[in-house]
Amino acid sequence: MNAPQGTIRDWLDKRAGSDATAFLFPEGETTLTWGDLQTEAARIAAHVTAQGVAKGDSVAVMHPNGRGGVLALFGLLYGGFRATMINLVAGQDAIAYALEHSEAKFAFVHDQADPLFQSAAKGIEKLALDGAHTANLHSIAPTDHALLMYTSGTTGRPKGVVHTHASLLAGGWTPALAHELTQADRGYCVLPIYHINGLCVTVMGTLIAGGSLVMVPKFSASKFWTHIEDTGATWFSVVPTIISHLLHSTATPGQHKIRFGRSASSALAPETQTQFENRFNVPIVETMGLTETAAQMLSNPLPPGVRKIGSPGVAIGNETVILSKELQIVTDGSEGEIAVRGPNVMLEYLRNPQATSDTFTPDGWLRTGDLGRQDADGYFYVTGRLKELIIKGGENIAPREIDDALYAHPDVVEAAAFACPCDSYGERIEAAVKLTGNSKATINDLLEVCTSRLGKFKSPDTIHLMDELPKGPSGKIQRLKLAELTK
Repeated sequence: MNAPQGTIRDWLDKRAGSDATAFLFPEGETTLTWGDLQTEAARIAAHVTAQGVAKGDSVAVMHPNGRGGVLALFGLLYGGFRATMINLVAGQDAIAYALEHSEAKFAFVHDQADPLFQSAAKGIEKLALDGAHTANLHSIAPTDHALLMYTSGTTGRPKGVVHTHASLLAGGWTPALAHELTQADRGYCVLPIYHINGLCVTVMGTLIAGGSLVMVPKFSASKFWTHIEDTGATWFSVVPTIISHLLHSTATPGQHKIRFGRSASSALAPETQTQFENRFNVPIVETMGLTETAAQMLSNPLPPGVRKIGSPGVAIGNETVILSKELQIVTDGSEGEIAVRGPNVMLEYLRNPQATSDTFTPDGWLRTGDLGRQDADGYFYVTGRLKELIIKGGENIAPREIDDALYAHPDVVEAAAFACPCDSYGERIEAAVKLTGNSKATINDLLEVCTSRLGKFKSPDTIHLMDELPKGPSGKIQRLKLAELTK
């Protein structure tokens, strides 16, 4: 099966022939059919066009998950503009930078985000979603700019990832292909659509499959299973921290139609996955993706296919390889950098040719910055981030090894190991942990678990108990911030 052809406009026009439900909002907003969505998107596209916005220009979207955010996104994509999704929890400085760097002159702003917009935006005009104009829409092509999304910027200024209509559609196609999504499927979206997972996997995946999507403003452990039961959702896409929170929640599912859940954005601890599946009888499909790859690049197959616990799976819809330090493809199972090439890969980093050049090899592989290896069956194993490796006494230690050991303790809800400077070893190992509310576990208990599984050298020198670990918009723990927070 080949990657989808055409533009977002083409696909929305195709879906508009049906009065089937497209988006449901269980917390009170009016349902959208595919016909409704196409009509509203075309109206918004005409409204933006009438403002004199050129094809491919950035228009910012500052919306939480909801009907308005969906309409703004599709209106901009339908009109041929570069939908610039602003991460509402990135902080004022990062938001101000994204708005300035994107050169957006207009924005769609939700009432909740207005104070943030007013403090961060300079010379940007707000547009109303209910504005009405008549205008001839720009002609658009698959190679035109469609999406601009900024990376988290944990090691410097955020980079603006540009996706075309073609790569954005491919970002919906890869999960639809891997998870065998059909028009009968109804997804459940709790991840923000200003993050690539929420936008590509759930929103674009639904557009490609032609099913429907339940969308809520944010994750709630107490409402999760109720929403799924009430709406008839058949699948969900979450991140490991959400799986862990559900596992430690008292809420349990009743009757539901869930055939699988998917996990992405960071490595899922094997113990957590096994416990979740045993408790809820819902298979979890671990996957891997980046903002630069329009989300999914690797996935385990659905049952009864072989799901390898601890692996994000095999390449589906693209080519993925391991590269040596010399950027040569490694085929002997040894560790190297994971790289990807295919229709879902970004076009460029906006206004940053050096970063773009550094990220792509001469023969077109996108370097992910993740270390890993590939087994004889084609399954990949992520061993760490190049920028997050702990180098203790000259030995490379992947933080994930320590994370997985900590998650083996039944009271651990969140865990992350990280490096701190050390006079003796260059770097020492520390870790931050969130425990269940009624836990009696001590730091010594956690250290004993690590020592028994990893030995003393790889075990943390210090463990910090925290009420909450810092997380990005998708719920991914921000490991590199922990060293500052625990000083």
